Amino acid sequence: MVKDKEIVLFTWSGGKDSALAFYELKKKNKYIIIALLTTVTEEYKRTSMHGVREVLLEKQAASLGISIDKVYISKDCSNEEYEAIMKRKLFHYKKKGVSTVVYGDIFLEDLRSYRENNLSKLEMKGLFPLWRANTSEVATDFIDLGFKAVVTCIDSEKLDKKFAGCEYNKQFIKGLPEGVDMCGENGEFHTFVYDGPIFKEKIHFERREVVLRDDRFYFCDLIPE
Repeated sequence: MVKDKEIVLFTWSGGKDSALAFYELKKKNKYIIIALLTTVTEEYKRTSMHGVREVLLEKQAASLGISIDKVYISKDCSNEEYEAIMKRKLFHYKKKGVSTVVYGDIFLEDLRSYRENNLSKLEMKGLFPLWRANTSEVATDFIDLGFKAVVTCIDSEKLDKKFAGCEYNKQFIKGLPEGVDMCGENGEFHTFVYDGPIFKEKIHFERREVVLRDDRFYFCDLIPE
């Protein structure tokens, strides 16, 4: 604790839910974020699900004024390996006095239970600033607050390739097929946030080619300017 503020670790994906959860957390003025924790696929040097280059994550962290701690995992990392790696990392922060880890999850009960179960083994707890929020309201709030994001990955079983690389804005949301969550909470799509009220400066990048991976996921490559 620092002057009645709790020191927490923030799991950072670089996407819109993380950004809005960060915003909500800072608004409460009750927490100090010791670091951003991000999982990066070692062979690709990109975030594991969003497919964003780590250099862009570093630019986000610099603009937020918070250090980023990248956890490297192999592209074929098993769940057991992942849990072991994360356990060591979380224990590292526990020794620094951190007992709370922040997540941007909104409504996936099984995912929250999984996280809380793993944390409980270390006598740590989770904090979920967006939990049970209406995802249509989350999407609207994100845009109305002035955040800017680009769609970096889409699941081709749920969305057409054309959505990859789009701006995450009201036009994008309006064009989503019926049944697709506006925040992509079911894994329909992922984003990269490059501007907004939490950043000191905008992150500049160029959109490049859209590629198909694992015969299912379309990724829009982003190159830092």
